[in-house]
Amino acid sequence: MRRPGSGWIENARFALAAMREQKLRSFLTLLGVMAGVATVIMMVSFVVGFERQVTAAFTSFGSHLVQFQKFEPRFGPGGHPEEERNRRDLTIEDALALKRLSKLVKAVSQERYLFRGGVVVKAGRNQMDSATVFGTNPDYSEANVHFVQDGRFFTDSDIEHAAPVCVIGPDVADRLFPLQDPIDRVLTINGRSYRVIGLFESKGQFFGGSNDAFVSIPISAFDSLFPEVKNGGGDTIHIATVPKRPEDFEALIDEETAILRARRGLRPGQPNDFAVMTSVGRLNQFRQITGGVAAAMLVIAAIALLVGGVGVMNIMLVNVTQRTREIGLRKAIGARRRDIAVQFLVEAVTLTAVGGTLGIGLGLGAAFLVRLTLEFQAAAPVWSIVLGFGVSTVVGLVFGMWPAIKAARQDPIEALRYE
Repeated sequence: MRRPGSGWIENARFALAAMREQKLRSFLTLLGVMAGVATVIMMVSFVVGFERQVTAAFTSFGSHLVQFQKFEPRFGPGGHPEEERNRRDLTIEDALALKRLSKLVKAVSQERYLFRGGVVVKAGRNQMDSATVFGTNPDYSEANVHFVQDGRFFTDSDIEHAAPVCVIGPDVADRLFPLQDPIDRVLTINGRSYRVIGLFESKGQFFGGSNDAFVSIPISAFDSLFPEVKNGGGDTIHIATVPKRPEDFEALIDEETAILRARRGLRPGQPNDFAVMTSVGRLNQFRQITGGVAAAMLVIAAIALLVGGVGVMNIMLVNVTQRTREIGLRKAIGARRRDIAVQFLVEAVTLTAVGGTLGIGLGLGAAFLVRLTLEFQAAAPVWSIVLGFGVSTVVGLVFGMWPAIKAARQDPIEALRYE
């Protein structure tokens, strides 16, 4: 028999001993708490990893990028609305006007893309079907913070003469020229020969896809090789720009938007008939998506914790009934209501704290497994671990309150008579 007014540590030891004696029942009781806390840890880990990867991907192409294009940037399936499809295409002349008229711009890169699957890149017997081919001008590297690590990039002369030269990404070099220096070697794009004059620096992976499977050629050569892209009526050109000074970023957006509106004859009050995409804007869109996913996962975690809390309350009510005579004896030898309430409350908190600890371990293990197998930078900040443990403790306090009060209100005489 425990003495009146036994302390928190003794009550916690008693709860742990009871859990060891009834392992299966305790485990089933704590499943909800474990699932809820594990969900919180995994959700935070995945969201943090997602944001790190997205931030790195966008900032790798410049945190002050201002890009103009025909269609509004969007994520997920579905085509473009009719209003966007009916917009006039942006042109090389628009890009030249921005370079000529803007006082704040540092670089203007016009770009046309033919994405993976629509082109065959070969060198001898080696072939790559998954490369993205794009045409651009000498400002591309500055505008997109994408420089060459070996060789050189295009010059104005290359653009003027539609020179058959190219700059390739590391993945293309590894596939077509394994264990060789690719500079001055020749590859073919859909059967047409191009001499490699430069090798891009690596941009790494983005959600399992490579940012290094690029072949760049002068935009004049691109239009000659793929006239259907230029004349296809689709999203035919992107115009990437950057300001001379980072602090001019917002002003550059306004200035360039005004230049394009004037060229396209838009009246005051008319909406833009082109899209403005910035790295910051795209990053915010991604964060809105992660925020929605996080909210949904928090709801799931809350439901699991609610179920777990109800389970803890039920098991504590059973404990109160089974230990009615013990409660009577403790009161008979001087234990106060508060002592009885604290005893059962500490036991409930100990139960959920153990469940929370197991849930933290489960969540961290899942995050580590994902990081190890998928090369996804999932990471659980310290505050998420503290939050998970704190939530499990609060669940014990809230759902252990009623059993503790019920135990404290037991009449000692009736309790001693209980069989």
